Amino acid sequence: MYYLGIDLGGTNIAVGIIDENYKMVASAKSHTRVPCPEEELTEQLANTALQALRAAHLTLEDVPWIGVGSPGSIDSMHGIVGFSGNLNLHNYPLANQLSQRLNGRRVLLENDANAAAFGEYKAGALQNAANALAITLGTGIGGGILIDGKIYSGCNGAAGELGHQVIKADGRSCTCGRHGCWETYASATGLIRTTQEIMQTSSDHSSPIWQLAGNDLNKVSGRTAFDAMRAGDPLGQKAVDCFIRDLGTGLVNCINIFQPDRVCIGGGICNEKDYLLKPLQAFVNKETFLVPNGPHTQLCIAQLGNDAGIIGAALLGTA
Repeated sequence: MYYLGIDLGGTNIAVGIIDENYKMVASAKSHTRVPCPEEELTEQLANTALQALRAAHLTLEDVPWIGVGSPGSIDSMHGIVGFSGNLNLHNYPLANQLSQRLNGRRVLLENDANAAAFGEYKAGALQNAANALAITLGTGIGGGILIDGKIYSGCNGAAGELGHQVIKADGRSCTCGRHGCWETYASATGLIRTTQEIMQTSSDHSSPIWQLAGNDLNKVSGRTAFDAMRAGDPLGQKAVDCFIRDLGTGLVNCINIFQPDRVCIGGGICNEKDYLLKPLQAFVNKETFLVPNGPHTQLCIAQLGNDAGIIGAALLGTA
């Protein structure tokens, strides 16, 4: 048995062929040419999917369905992208249109963060955790909620926007229109901004953190604060401490609401491993509402990386 999953992004379209052991056996990738007419975007998806099938020496008849993870608000029941700003899609019946271009093959559509969460549940860090959260730290914060092994989408398909909980009243402005959203502080973008703000409090540009950035605030990355901390720089330590506090605050909110079996965190920041996970676990343990002598939520690093969305999309029909 083989499955085909598509991770549709504003920059790239990534397609994978997954075998019955949930391992990727072939893949294809193309640049997402947007903005463009909806029909042209659908053609891009179809062509990349067929390219992946050819790489695996398979045909459309060898897969039971096509799974797609797309950014934006998704009506998975009817296969419609309600709105996706990056893709310029508005109430577009993507599943139906893509099916027409792929010999009538069934197409399943889901939000990309939900698909990634489902991938971790089926083949990654959330296996055997019936109730779980997957959180991805990138430009923003993506979230996926699993309850009894099924994706929770809410009444309108928009559940899981965990990055838009406010953790600081009247805080940083967010693209959603609110202020103080979690993702403005705890995403990779938020970490960079925090690092830059703390660097500007010092006039000593000979310190490790400034040297690591080449004395240029525009060259600060998500690694700068952690590298400076390891070099013994107090500014780096302060930036990391602030980030752990901000990330932990949102995580505790999520855990207190859902009390899941497990939470996995993904994104490039997770390459910091124990430098991130140990202090974060300590913060969560201190702040989370716990039941005495009862089970508590496990915190772990996501395992599937960029493949999570592809694997989760491919396996949507197994839910």
